[in-house]
Amino acid sequence: MLTQTTSRVLEPSDLDAALAVLDREPVANAFVTSRVQIAGLDPWRLGGEMWGWYEDGILTSLCYAGANLVPICAGPRAVRAFADRARRAGRRCSSIVGPSGATSDLWRLLEPHWGPARDVRRHQPLMVTDHLPAGITPDPYVRRVRKDEMEAIMPACVAMFTEEVGVSPLAGDGGLLYQARVAELVGSGRAFARFDSDGKVVFKAEIGAATNRACQIQGVWVAPEYRGTGLAAPGMAAVLRYALADVAPVVSLYVNDFNTAARRTYTRVGFQEVGAFMSVLF
Repeated sequence: MLTQTTSRVLEPSDLDAALAVLDREPVANAFVTSRVQIAGLDPWRLGGEMWGWYEDGILTSLCYAGANLVPICAGPRAVRAFADRARRAGRRCSSIVGPSGATSDLWRLLEPHWGPARDVRRHQPLMVTDHLPAGITPDPYVRRVRKDEMEAIMPACVAMFTEEVGVSPLAGDGGLLYQARVAELVGSGRAFARFDSDGKVVFKAEIGAATNRACQIQGVWVAPEYRGTGLAAPGMAAVLRYALADVAPVVSLYVNDFNTAARRTYTRVGFQEVGAFMSVLF
């Protein structure tokens, strides 16, 4: 047993201790928790390492180091240890994302070595709800995307990602990884859309991270020519109904603070702000 204050790469045998840390903040940690529950702590299956910070031999903080660098329940000393480890390893992630306090501290320590970033989004409200909204009827035309509709949903997914992140998900590997992720969401019944009479997607969203305590809606998108026509709130209500009925008792999302239209829609649908995330994009 570790008796000193230290950090190390966690091993599969540390799973229960890691899950106990993740369970302290089930909404904020839903993304990493869902990955760990499926893959465990084996780096190959997890898609990255899980770093642990120990205070007097007790695991108190984590940092997921994969395609994203994600600090979890991390105080100042843990953040400093994770930053040291990340600096020594070199940047392998495409973003740093997590609760705004720890992520801001982590970026402050890493920016002299990893900067400049392509974009820094310092305040992304984290919003949650556990009930359907009163006064908004879920859009009856929003439904699960079928496996044979991948060709129809992919252009909308690519457009959303490019608009949101600022780069195309088709860059690099031609979109193979991104397409596999979309196919995974479609196959698991967590991709939703409304199609027009020509079979084109006019609204879409996915339930990304999912645990038995919380899930996270992502990829919300309305086709540009349909924006301002009232599709977003009923569409979100429909996805929320599926999420609460089939996935988890609490539904969350996080949104850019400058996206006032989206924030207004989410508030209408009953989401309340409970915290903030921060993202550093490379």
